[in-house]
Amino acid sequence: MSNVHSISEIRPSPAEPLSFAQREVLERAVAKIVLLGELVGVSTDQMILLLESGLTVGELLDYLGLRTRQVIGRRGPIELRKEAPKGD
Repeated sequence: MSNVHSISEIRPSPAEPLSFAQREVLERAVAKIVLLGELVGVSTDQMILLLESGLTVGELLDYLGLRTRQVIGRRGPIELRKEAPKGD
């Protein structure tokens, strides 16, 4: 996560459609969040419900980070890494 950008950098105005490059960045980010959720036991549907109930994306990431620390504490970082699929 070395290239952290704010939403305003990705999409300057809600009235403007996303460019192809912006859409690709957004899709990769969402895929990584979904993967992290799966690794720590939070389904995509659960994440959607959390967001619909008023959680911000930042709060969701904080929650997933907390869950990650809990999972690593239980199983250890090496065991968690073995479960991660190869790729991005």
